[in-house]
Amino acid sequence: MSRSVVTAVSDRWEGTLVTTLERGTDAQIARRCPDLADLLAVAGSGLAQVAMISADLRGLDRTALDHLRECSVAVVGIYPPGDEMAELHLRQLGILTVIPADAGGEVIQAALDALEQEHAQVPEGLPRSGMRPAGAASEAGWTAGDGSGSAAPGASRGDLRDCSGVAGRAGADPLEPPGIIIAVWGPAGAPGRTTVALNLASELARLGQTTVLVDADTYGGCVAQSLSLLDEAPGLAAATRSADQGSLDLAVLARLAPEVCAGLRVLTGIPKAERWPELRAAALEHVLTLTRQLGRFTVIDCGFSLEDDEELSYDTLAPRRNAATLTSLAVADQVLAVGAGDPIGLQRLVRGLQELGTVESSAPTVVVNRVRASAVGSSPERRIREALVRFAGIDQPRFIPDDPATLDAALLAGRSLAEAAPDSQVRQSLVALACEISGVNVSPPGRQHPGSRRGLPRRESA
Repeated sequence: MSRSVVTAVSDRWEGTLVTTLERGTDAQIARRCPDLADLLAVAGSGLAQVAMISADLRGLDRTALDHLRECSVAVVGIYPPGDEMAELHLRQLGILTVIPADAGGEVIQAALDALEQEHAQVPEGLPRSGMRPAGAASEAGWTAGDGSGSAAPGASRGDLRDCSGVAGRAGADPLEPPGIIIAVWGPAGAPGRTTVALNLASELARLGQTTVLVDADTYGGCVAQSLSLLDEAPGLAAATRSADQGSLDLAVLARLAPEVCAGLRVLTGIPKAERWPELRAAALEHVLTLTRQLGRFTVIDCGFSLEDDEELSYDTLAPRRNAATLTSLAVADQVLAVGAGDPIGLQRLVRGLQELGTVESSAPTVVVNRVRASAVGSSPERRIREALVRFAGIDQPRFIPDDPATLDAALLAGRSLAEAAPDSQVRQSLVALACEISGVNVSPPGRQHPGSRRGLPRRESA
């Protein structure tokens, strides 16, 4: 069965490649595209099944490749013979089926057959686990040799760690499962998402679990301010930009996410809300996937909105306001849904949980923050649990007591609760949550901790 192929290859190799495709394979050339814009237009029209793209195509990035996969167009990377850097660049962009530009007909045919077999093995509606379903078919990887006609299995995404020049989690077994991603989400109204995310990450690190804290809130991210870090420093925006261009590896990510204390790295968010278009979905997904190698746990502070703009969804290349939140929830292994322990906060939480059930995410663990009798009456935990059972079917929420004085002191000092108020009740509840998530049991929290805070540039007071 012939396949419809479009090419977007540099002039030096295009003639040779097209001739080989026409004479040595069963492929049919649908169009020879001069640039990326033409390639994306052809893909959107449904005329192509496979796109053959050269490493030097101007403007090629993860966002464009994600658009091709959404159009059900498989991608084959073409690199100049012997150019290892070009081949690596294609792989870092997520193209795992790559062949040299002078490959013979047998090699190209084998690559096309491999793509078709992998596509047939992907079940319909496969859930995303670190990759989009449309890209799952290429996850196994395939690469050709030096044009001699031999083919060999390609490098997996994990091989990028070997190219980075740094190791991942210290002392990690190569056979150990990848790190776990935890998304901390909550409805509108400032229920305490950042407080829970920041202190959960801190407690996981103090339990000996290397952790990466990611600020992906595109509306009002404040992790940097909460830890007295300079939010102008490169962070998540720089990482996603590097991922989009195919230059992000573990070494680069480690530099962009410095350690603030032993075992805890922080990837700061965008300093201004209007910079949200910089956090493209495909690039952010790659960043979060790579954090699995950088830490045993990745804790993401998400924005509140789950709306997927219907008007923008008609143009898959347009940035989406809530792409960062939706992508974080989709790749997360666990989701914590945080709500405030008062009548308005609980109403928003119940409605938010209904909305959360309509997006791609794991079943949430509900965390009720700021629990106090003055807001809901005597025995607040019992009353809140009864309300959640009745209106949301949630019978095992986790509770965090209200302690504004302690939290204000920690925020003023720019420290986590473990540093600012190690004996507080609110910290003890977060330690219990961290123990539950990590499976590590410890004695009640005290002032001892495995590492001290490192000296980082502090944010100037306003």
